[in-house]
Amino acid sequence: MTAGQNRGEVHPTHRRVRSGDDFDIIIGFLGFWALVLLAVTIWMEVTAQPALGWALGLLATLLALYGMIRLRRRLPGRTAARRR
Repeated sequence: MTAGQNRGEVHPTHRRVRSGDDFDIIIGFLGFWALVLLAVTIWMEVTAQPALGWALGLLATLLALYGMIRLRRRLPGRTAARRR
């Protein structure tokens, strides 16, 4: 091995900082499905069909969305600048 060769070690100043980009994508995905489930639940209630399963799915989605938003607040903002 030569003296200048990297052995897989990462210098502390070059470590990748976790940003909230992945969390933003998941939050958007969960938000979309929460709106879809809300619409379906309302439609099932208005048409007098069983809506318990849809409402429980909506509850689970909203709880996951709430948890993701709380986790997202702990992470820094975007690390890369937007290109124009």
